[in-house]
Amino acid sequence: MIEPIYVPVLPTTRAAVTTYAHVDPGLRKQIAPLWTIIPRTGPERPRGGLMVPDPEPDDAALSRWLTPRVDGLIDVMDGMSGWVDAIHVERLDASAKALWRLARRSSLRLVTGPERDPVRQRYAADLAFLSGLGLGIRVQLDDSPDERRQAQLADLIDRLCVPPSCLDLLLDVGAIADTVEAGKKALAGLDLLGSLVAWRRIVVTASAFPRALDGLDAHPTRIAERYDWQLHRALFEDRPDFPRTVIYGDYSVEHACRANIPTVRQPGPGWGLLRYTTPDGFLIARAPTRGPYRHHRSRAMAR
Repeated sequence: MIEPIYVPVLPTTRAAVTTYAHVDPGLRKQIAPLWTIIPRTGPERPRGGLMVPDPEPDDAALSRWLTPRVDGLIDVMDGMSGWVDAIHVERLDASAKALWRLARRSSLRLVTGPERDPVRQRYAADLAFLSGLGLGIRVQLDDSPDERRQAQLADLIDRLCVPPSCLDLLLDVGAIADTVEAGKKALAGLDLLGSLVAWRRIVVTASAFPRALDGLDAHPTRIAERYDWQLHRALFEDRPDFPRTVIYGDYSVEHACRANIPTVRQPGPGWGLLRYTTPDGFLIARAPTRGPYRHHRSRAMAR
């Protein structure tokens, strides 16, 4: 595969899948999305771990819901590379068929993580062997990693019996609002976890898009700093001689918890957010989704 230069972390929402489908095919060859399959039902799931007990009420309904969504993801990727994290829908009785289809019919690599159920970790590794594409290991860095986390990751690698040349380390810093503190966690992740084995590739992702935007009635436009891009530049400056290329990843214009939230169809406000990305910030504006002349008003706000 062509080595990606960018990893967008995307939820499997209709908007994200449709947007990816409209990306120029030449650009798509240089990016490798990390898709996270959103939950089917509520409530919001925690980052990086499993809810116990699992709130999904119906295995059969989950299987019927999941399979066509996986098929749609396979179709839109059209042989392009990337990863799929099914942490929120990994109940094996319900997800085995869909994950098997991913392994056999796509170029997407499955993802597991140190905090997950050992049975599901083993199943992801077995499917990775079946596909021949390798496996992604996603490590959440909401807290700074320590030697205990390093030992936990080393134990996972030993149990999975997947050679490091087939493993991708996905270091996920999550939501950040401070480059200095986020940089400390990311550097600790690189030093402790990135040097653990000879990984096939290492990706560092972070989310700087704000989750809450208060006061849009009074101030309908906003600029938010690109802490995610600042973090990547700081890592490059602090570890210029790191033995492997660290691939940049971000959550685009979604907050870090978007993929943990089910899509619930219900009436919402009569406005949405225009979201643009610049090298230094996010340009955010409130724009109408209902009412007369909404298209003209939205275009005016975009301009």
